[in-house]
Amino acid sequence: MNVQFAVKGGEVYILEVNPRASRTIPYVSKTTGLALAKVAAKVMAGMTLKELGVTREISHAHISVKESVLPFERFPGVDTILGPEMKSTGEVMGIDGDFGTAYAKAQTSSFNKLPLSGKIFISVRDEDKSAVAEIARQLIDKDFTLVATGGTAQFLDTCGLDSEVVLKVREGRPNILDLIKNKEISFIINTVSGAEAKKDSQSIRTNALLYKVPYSTTIAGARAVIRAIEKLQSGRLGIKSIQQYHEEIAGAMRSVT
Repeated sequence: MNVQFAVKGGEVYILEVNPRASRTIPYVSKTTGLALAKVAAKVMAGMTLKELGVTREISHAHISVKESVLPFERFPGVDTILGPEMKSTGEVMGIDGDFGTAYAKAQTSSFNKLPLSGKIFISVRDEDKSAVAEIARQLIDKDFTLVATGGTAQFLDTCGLDSEVVLKVREGRPNILDLIKNKEISFIINTVSGAEAKKDSQSIRTNALLYKVPYSTTIAGARAVIRAIEKLQSGRLGIKSIQQYHEEIAGAMRSVT
């Protein structure tokens, strides 16, 4: 069974339950080295997990990140903000010894180029302002400069963080769209709440897609990007085959035994 959950405010919701294996199964199999679909088929045919040698949880030291591939560039004018509906046409996986590197690899594989320098545009809803302050501080520490809309810039100023104020689209020109079109922005952090705010910021997301500016519409996504940028700036991205990872898992399991 493929069960999809959503967690919000401490509540767990079941979105759907389907009588089929999900596309996540191959990724879990690649991560752990255990062919889960094959094991499941043999169990349904009457074999036990003990007979198949699957008697304990598989532990490993590496991190795997599954990233969806979203073909927004094929649909001009579409709003790229995410919701509960399916928009991806596939997934890729990044794998490494730490989350930042694994996430960076996943972004590279899904054609999302993360910046190593430049201006970061920040405009977030009120409930995200306290969280974005630490993100902004980390970006400044990594030699990025910040551009923000009035409310966000004012908040960052109270936190002792410098940012250049830019007008919202409805406030006049030059505004954030002009900066995007002039290729002055290297990354966008934009969170919204409410139908009106979502509609107002749609042009930002649309132009970010048109001019190939990477962006995040969640604080969690922005935090992940920070960790990936840190690893990319260090220049230490290793390459290892999936077979090598599986050999390491097998070796660790044998040593425990």
